[in-house]
Amino acid sequence: MFYKDERLALFIDGSNLYAASKSLGFDIDYKLLRSEFMRRGKLLRAFYYTALLENDEYSPIRPLVDWLHYNGFSMVTKTANEYTDSMGRRKIKGNMDIELAVDAMELAPRVDHIVIFSGDGDFRPLVASLQRQGVRVSVVSTIRSQPPMISDELRRQADNFIELDDLRDVIRRPPRDIPPAAD
Repeated sequence: MFYKDERLALFIDGSNLYAASKSLGFDIDYKLLRSEFMRRGKLLRAFYYTALLENDEYSPIRPLVDWLHYNGFSMVTKTANEYTDSMGRRKIKGNMDIELAVDAMELAPRVDHIVIFSGDGDFRPLVASLQRQGVRVSVVSTIRSQPPMISDELRRQADNFIELDDLRDVIRRPPRDIPPAAD
């Protein structure tokens, strides 16, 4: 479904891809992911979208964001909003859909194929618009989780659906060997 000479761009909805890979029981090695799509075509850009908590002293996603930034990914971040719901639970809200959609629309005239790593049905109109501009669109998510992580509408709209689980052996981060504790 890919052509060696086509210009590719990756748009990664960070929280959605993280949830999908966790539901399948593996972590993604982003260096391997980038290499896989460089092999499939001429990769022009790889965008990664995520919201960050501004006031946390340590954010578990910060090392990943920094690594991606220094290793060829275009990082798009914004400050997440933190609030307490009616049950008194701490909630974090940081939707990056608009940023991803605007960037994809701006890049559309310069690419042949866009790969969106998300199963969010809100992206269906974006995919349809990109297709009307002559851009092929693949969507990477999973139907093998319970419940499936991709909306049926988005999967039907895309030119190509790539099952994340089928990429597992190519993009999975190998487990770290943890030495046994000394007694």
